Amino acid sequence: MDSFRDKIVPVTSILAGVVVVWYVFAVILNAPFQRDLDRRAGETPGIVEFIGKTMSQPKPTLPAPHQVAVNFFENTFLRKVTSNRSLVYNAWVTLSSTLLGFAFGTALGILIAVGIVHVATLDRSLMPWIIASQTIPILAVAPMIIVVLAAIGVTGLIPKALISTYLSFFPVAVGMVKGLRSPELTHLDLMHTYNASASQTFWKLRVPASVPFLFTSMKVAVAASLVGAIVGELPTGAVAGIGAKLLAGAYYSQTIDIWSALVAGSVVAALLVMVVGIAGRLVDRAMGGRPA
Repeated sequence: MDSFRDKIVPVTSILAGVVVVWYVFAVILNAPFQRDLDRRAGETPGIVEFIGKTMSQPKPTLPAPHQVAVNFFENTFLRKVTSNRSLVYNAWVTLSSTLLGFAFGTALGILIAVGIVHVATLDRSLMPWIIASQTIPILAVAPMIIVVLAAIGVTGLIPKALISTYLSFFPVAVGMVKGLRSPELTHLDLMHTYNASASQTFWKLRVPASVPFLFTSMKVAVAASLVGAIVGELPTGAVAGIGAKLLAGAYYSQTIDIWSALVAGSVVAALLVMVVGIAGRLVDRAMGGRPA
């Protein structure tokens, strides 16, 4: 019970602080437009009424938390799942490319890590290029991937998944390299004493040692994969997905819809990270690990 309280109280306190600051900035940023509206209408509202108006504008500069919450609830629970305005439907569209890109990125990251650990040439030549690839802004890479693949007739899910792969393979590769190299020298010497082959050392020592590192990096990778899927929807002119909701909201100045879509993306990211964490604990328990 104490452990649960120690986790909930700090998170709740920070969340409450964020909401309070959010309300304050909503009033400050929406105030100039509201003053202009009141001036044109010849109204002189009191302070309380004025603050209420700043937090009830249909297209505010910064929507208040309750406006976002109402919009999120309506578009999540009060609309059919098949509706284009449903956040569940749009989240599912983005989630499909996210999971495919995450699977590609995880597989690619593991293969690269295995090659780097076992081939010294790859360690010296490939690793710097992998690091350099992450310095290129994804907003610059995404349109090029979309255009090139469209030129050869590849459209739809695959281009967005490849953009997710581009963002997700790096943390997996780095984490897996560290994990495969984590066994101590004494453990490697012990395997040598047992006359274990390179493959036996890899499967019986390096791979089990790398599992905690792998799942930790996969948590970062799955969140990055979601970002890649959202970014991939922007240059394609997609009509569905969280990225498409953000783009449509920007076109029509629907700031409440934009923030609601951002909240939906955050919820999806949190659920994905939670699922990866649960999978990591299950694998660790299956391998004989003890809870901390």
